[in-house]
Amino acid sequence: MNHPLIITSAQEPASTDVDTHGRARFARRHRGNDSRMGASTPSTTDICRTAAETFGWDQLRPEQVRAMRYLLAGDDVLAVLPTGSGKSAIYQVPALLLPGPTVVVSPLIALQRDQMTGLHAVTRADAVAINSAQSSRENDEAWQRYTCGAARYLFLAPEQVARPDVLDRLERTRPALFVVDEAHCVSAWGHDFRPDYLRLGHAVTRLGRPTVLALTATAAPPIRQDIVKHLAMRAPHLVAAGFDRPNISLAVRHFATDDDKRAAVVAWTGEATGPGLLYVATRRDTERYAAALRERGVATGAYHAGMRAAERDRAQDEFMTGGVDVFVATSAFGMGVDKPDVRFVAHASIPDSVDSYYQQIGRGGRDGESAAAMLFHRVQDAGLQKFLRGGTFDDDAVAAIARILRKHRPDSVAELTDEVGLSRRKVTNMVNLLEQAGVITGLRYTDRRTLPGKAAERARAVADQHRQVDRSRLEMMLAYAGTTDCRRQHLLGYFGEQLNRPCGNCDNCWEGRTDERHSVGPYPPNTRVRHREWGTGTVIHTADDRITVLFDRIGYKVLAADAVRDNDLLSPCSRPPGGYPSPHDG
Repeated sequence: MNHPLIITSAQEPASTDVDTHGRARFARRHRGNDSRMGASTPSTTDICRTAAETFGWDQLRPEQVRAMRYLLAGDDVLAVLPTGSGKSAIYQVPALLLPGPTVVVSPLIALQRDQMTGLHAVTRADAVAINSAQSSRENDEAWQRYTCGAARYLFLAPEQVARPDVLDRLERTRPALFVVDEAHCVSAWGHDFRPDYLRLGHAVTRLGRPTVLALTATAAPPIRQDIVKHLAMRAPHLVAAGFDRPNISLAVRHFATDDDKRAAVVAWTGEATGPGLLYVATRRDTERYAAALRERGVATGAYHAGMRAAERDRAQDEFMTGGVDVFVATSAFGMGVDKPDVRFVAHASIPDSVDSYYQQIGRGGRDGESAAAMLFHRVQDAGLQKFLRGGTFDDDAVAAIARILRKHRPDSVAELTDEVGLSRRKVTNMVNLLEQAGVITGLRYTDRRTLPGKAAERARAVADQHRQVDRSRLEMMLAYAGTTDCRRQHLLGYFGEQLNRPCGNCDNCWEGRTDERHSVGPYPPNTRVRHREWGTGTVIHTADDRITVLFDRIGYKVLAADAVRDNDLLSPCSRPPGGYPSPHDG
């Protein structure tokens, strides 16, 4: 039975075809692993047939097909696609056509379960997970099914991949595809950084560099660079789709006092058509706002990291099944949640970055119907975000870790954690800083002439740079809240995407404050530039009156276009090796 591929644009793009070099590399890598593969890459027809017969998908988007073809040719892929665009399909279909198993690194156990449930419902190819929520017997049974070839998909948390015994087992099975879901977690620039993600590149190398697929819905240019670097990806193809969600209206309301803002948050969310999400900054605010809404007779749920796991699961289930009208949560909620009918996403306080904000409002209107994104803003709230994002650098602890690593090389971060006597997360963070400072590679000390005290100084310099970038990301969020221009132009510009006319679906457009004129100017997005004081950077967005640049050392800066022109503040420079991938690279 033939299943002709149907894609959602007028015709399949020419770039879907993979070059002969890619085919040859795939054949060399996998020759002898599976006689079914022969010496050629599975075709678009093969992809179509598998998608239709196994998953029941009669339609695939062009970007899905393009990414699948690259993977089947043995090429690494970074897929930056909006939530709801079918990112999981990009690995689910090729996994059934590749000559070896697929390993999927996913940060949340609940997300792993959802993905496995979906696979079990549509395919006989088994999917198993290894995680801390399962008993030893359950994990042993999962390993047995995976190692004997019965399971085609293996889901792991990044913490599991860091364990030597897990890597030993994975190495013996020779996975054909290594998938990193929520890949923005690998980047210290990202909104949901997880230190264990930074160790995944070492795992990729240890496993003989299988084909790597990185998936994310949110990745501004610097985050893309970090993903490529830290996952040891080899000249990956970037497959990206537009960031615009035109069905989501954007608005900001400003307040002078905290009391006025809180009253407005409760009134607006209590009257808005739900279901809706209300994001708050702290656990205490979660309970306060939920209680205030319940007093108004609004069916309300609450979610934060301080709740017991069972309580969080019950609250999330109630939200997903329509049991509440408003769900109040901290940023701990949302990753991997796919509820199509969310009609509003409100923020009671300003988030820490545009990255976080875009990810969170993207949970609204996934059914394609209208949704509202409302930010309640008080300038003083930024101080709380600075406090929440802060942290102390422990020079003595970093020096102690450097001293241990200088003497010998532990087998794992877990072994190092036992020696130091600190929490695993803290030790992992410190190891990552030492690696970024060039003191260690993996857990190997690179230059014994670097004394532990000097190593700690170099690690502190890296941590200070991260904090400076964090501050600049918060400043970009404040700029979004304060802009009188089209908010959608501002939001998309942060991700290097130009919208050449006002959107007509934000408060500034409704009030007639936006200007129809727009020009790119001499520095289009993704241009590498040099500033006399701040060094090299990448142009992220341009407008008639300003240029936004992400500088390598100090983070984001918004420059007046007139000042740039009159004072020659910027000069073009060439892109360094491994520079930020362009949305057009793939």
